[in-house]
Amino acid sequence: MNRSLCLGIAVACVVTGAMSAQAADLPARSNPPSFYKAPSELPFNWTGFYVGINGGYAWGHSSWSDPAVGADSGKFNTSGGLVGGQFGYNWQTGAVVLGVETDADWMSVKGSTASPGGVCLADGGGQCQTQQSWVGTTRARVGYAFDRWLPYVTGGVAYGNIQAVQPTGTTTNTNVGWTAGGGVEYAIDRNWSAKLEYLHVDLGTATFMGAASGTSTLAVPVTNELVRAGVNYRW
Repeated sequence: MNRSLCLGIAVACVVTGAMSAQAADLPARSNPPSFYKAPSELPFNWTGFYVGINGGYAWGHSSWSDPAVGADSGKFNTSGGLVGGQFGYNWQTGAVVLGVETDADWMSVKGSTASPGGVCLADGGGQCQTQQSWVGTTRARVGYAFDRWLPYVTGGVAYGNIQAVQPTGTTTNTNVGWTAGGGVEYAIDRNWSAKLEYLHVDLGTATFMGAASGTSTLAVPVTNELVRAGVNYRW
């Protein structure tokens, strides 16, 4: 009885060992193919409010004319730096981005020319000098987004001051005109973006009391070309 039991156990061990060895010789089963695909990064969305700062350079033209004395300075150049801030909102539908932006910049823009025919001084000498100390705009923006890149065109209302420097002192008028231009903005991350922008600004013509004529017939028109770089924070 004990011999039969021992023999059975021995046979079972031999069979089990043979099966294990055979299983070890079989090729490893490959992992089943995975059908999971990691989600791709979503395109950047420009919708939202933003606030930022900007700085740049302005150049343009002015002139002085006074029909009361029949004198005209002709066009002369103006130029100077500017710095300020902006606030706006974008709304994106598909790749089209619609927006509105308002800004205000302090500027130190000035230019002058010799005074021909007494348009600046009663004795016919001196300088015609035009200055500007601030400018602002409120504009619509229309852009086409290439993910994080946003080229756009823009236009709207411009406003700012025009200063005429005469022997009697500096006189200031605030004028309203128009502006148009374009730019490109790049999203650094979800909240921060940087932009480069060009604007043409036409503030029209300011009218002053002329030192030569003593009447409010001195006309001083101003136009500016603005190039600004800026940084925006959106939320």
